[in-house]
Amino acid sequence: MIIGHVNLAAGFRGGERQTELLIRELSARGFEQIAVVRKESDLGDRLADVKGLKIRRICKPYILGVGAARGCDLLHAHEAKASQYTYWVRRLLGIPYVITRRVPRVPGNNPLTRAVYRNATAVIALSQAIKASMLQHNPELNVQIIPSMSAQLPVNAAAVDALRERFAGKFLIGHIGALVNYHKGQQYLIEAARKLATKYPQMHFIFLGRGKDEAWFRELAQGLDNITFEGFVDNVGDYLEVFDLFAFPSLQEGLGSILLDAMRAKLPVVASNVDGIPDLIHQGRNGLLVPVCESQALEQAIERLYRDEALRKELSEQAKVDAFDYVPEKITQRIIDLYYR
Repeated sequence: MIIGHVNLAAGFRGGERQTELLIRELSARGFEQIAVVRKESDLGDRLADVKGLKIRRICKPYILGVGAARGCDLLHAHEAKASQYTYWVRRLLGIPYVITRRVPRVPGNNPLTRAVYRNATAVIALSQAIKASMLQHNPELNVQIIPSMSAQLPVNAAAVDALRERFAGKFLIGHIGALVNYHKGQQYLIEAARKLATKYPQMHFIFLGRGKDEAWFRELAQGLDNITFEGFVDNVGDYLEVFDLFAFPSLQEGLGSILLDAMRAKLPVVASNVDGIPDLIHQGRNGLLVPVCESQALEQAIERLYRDEALRKELSEQAKVDAFDYVPEKITQRIIDLYYR
């Protein structure tokens, strides 16, 4: 079976990283694959070294690039534009497709969107929340829950040592995500950091990522010396190695795959109790959950873990154990099983 992956995203975020992880795992198992990406694609560049993979780049309007899918036995759409593309490929070339749905909102009710999902062989939902939204859209859909996978992110000992030296004596609270407040809610973490600054000067908050709200966040953090914006980095694993706690104040989240990496790195987690996050983070077991949009609750949870080393250790050790359920080998096998149904 030749699997065609379609991801037409412009940048490289969590969904694209998941696409890359799956393609690499399938390559390791000997699958022939085709990746259909947009002409200028970070994902396409990152996949250049994958054995048994052909990369085909297309331009807008994507419907004119239907021919790039020729030779595939099955298509896997990894984001919204890709879903529409695979629908037209099925109409014109007869190739079946599956869709991974990563967001918890109910799809639109327009004729094209309904046709896109109705004609899919299956819809992969990352979480219970996403499955519920898809069945609200159309109760007859074949929706299967298969979560994201964690990654064994590389760690460079020298880079870790440099970070430890740079932030020596600090208790590091890390956040990783696009700097887009309506999605990731960093405003509330900044507000919590402001409240904690005087009481706990040894606490330091590190934000990894870029996004349209970065300038605003920097304004919100003006005057605070306990916040560092690092921008987009490739060595995420090095930062996870030095963080003492991971904070994830999202306002909406299909699942939150970065949480899996934090869990695998044996970090205690404070996260919003919203959408798919409770599929991963269980209150008092492997992390703490807080209400959305409440910086005070976020502040209190961070303070609680800072002051209670035993609880931090208990949560982080369980997080490491739970993360094993999401390793690429296990998640990829579930996806392969779905391909062959």
